[in-house]
Amino acid sequence: MRTGLHALTASGGVSFSKQAVVISYHSVSNAKRPIRLVRYIVLVGGIFFGVILPGALDAIAQKGVPEGISLPTNLRVRDTTGWWPTKGSAAREQYVGNAECAKCHSSKAVSYEAAAMSHAAVRAEDSQLAQENSLELQLGRYRYQLPNLEGKSSLKVSDAKTSAAERLTWAFGVGHMGQTYLYEKDGSYYETHVSFYAAIKALDITPGQSRDVPASLETAVGRRMPSEEAQRCFGCHTTASTIKGQFDPSDLTPGVTCEACHGPGAEHVAAARSGIPGLSEALILNPRHMDRVDAVDFCGACHRTWEDVLTTGQGLGVFNVRFAPYRLENSDCWKQGDDRITCTACHDPHEPLSHDVGSYDATCRQCHSASSSKSSTGQAPAVCSVETKNCVTCHMPKYEPPGLHSSFTDHWIRVVRAHDSYPE
Repeated sequence: MRTGLHALTASGGVSFSKQAVVISYHSVSNAKRPIRLVRYIVLVGGIFFGVILPGALDAIAQKGVPEGISLPTNLRVRDTTGWWPTKGSAAREQYVGNAECAKCHSSKAVSYEAAAMSHAAVRAEDSQLAQENSLELQLGRYRYQLPNLEGKSSLKVSDAKTSAAERLTWAFGVGHMGQTYLYEKDGSYYETHVSFYAAIKALDITPGQSRDVPASLETAVGRRMPSEEAQRCFGCHTTASTIKGQFDPSDLTPGVTCEACHGPGAEHVAAARSGIPGLSEALILNPRHMDRVDAVDFCGACHRTWEDVLTTGQGLGVFNVRFAPYRLENSDCWKQGDDRITCTACHDPHEPLSHDVGSYDATCRQCHSASSSKSSTGQAPAVCSVETKNCVTCHMPKYEPPGLHSSFTDHWIRVVRAHDSYPE
């Protein structure tokens, strides 16, 4: 009988029977850490009827890893028994696409379409550069141009003797701050040496690349990305670019879709259609049920966890202001252990980012007001004696790292005094 999880994993597709869905509990462990696998018993129309509690799968999604501490994303991806952003373990047929999600979650689908994450990657011909005219940059002896050659967006680099041109395939970034471009050559992806910056509506050096004049025309065009780096970049800017553990961007979905965060949805959709109470909720990941450390690391899979920044050495100095999870976990309020301090306490991932500084005041006052409840640790957060509005303008100042042409809100929440240096 092909029912329950047997049907879920069958190569012929995903289906459920209302007659019997057999799922049981068990756990295994290895020498390093416990791995808890949860399966359920649901006998519909029989003697037993086991109700699957909403969030049950979420509760084990992060198991297989130590609890209560920030972890490097590569360990989360490797050791998590359930879904985790950028994991890439699912087969392509397990993805259903945003349109399928929208059939039940229409309001979230509509609002998310306007969010920057949903447009984290676009085809180069649909990118910001395609809307700009005569983008050029002179860098030492090299002249950069972004022409439209034969109907395709391209990067052309010239010196006094010769030139080189590459057809661009991808643009990463929605374009509110900027966009970086990729091209393919000899089976590898290359990152262009220059990027588009919205604030100046011009080209400048791509973040992370040397500002020195390139040594050759080839390196002036761009740098080759190691395959592991390309996989990570596509993993955070697209959906289903890694299939069954193998990087395969041939049939990816541009942008961060529902399933990039919640996991492949075929089993969830099939369960919802089956009408079995509680089963569909248990077959999709809802990060809302995570504890605060796992929740922030979840966002940190692409925005850098605290451990990612420390273990890789990236983001040193003011450049690490871009890594909000890392900065947040340096805050005193985080260190006090308040469960309310997470990314989603202020940011609804299904909505566009709010740039109205006053819109965050209500969230601040949930903790920092005379009438607020105590934190989960039993402490009463301090109340600001200076102001009761526009809290983030004082306690979360903006910084503009050199060469990025954009300012970033510092998520290291603190009392900032005049002439304070940037804390690391």
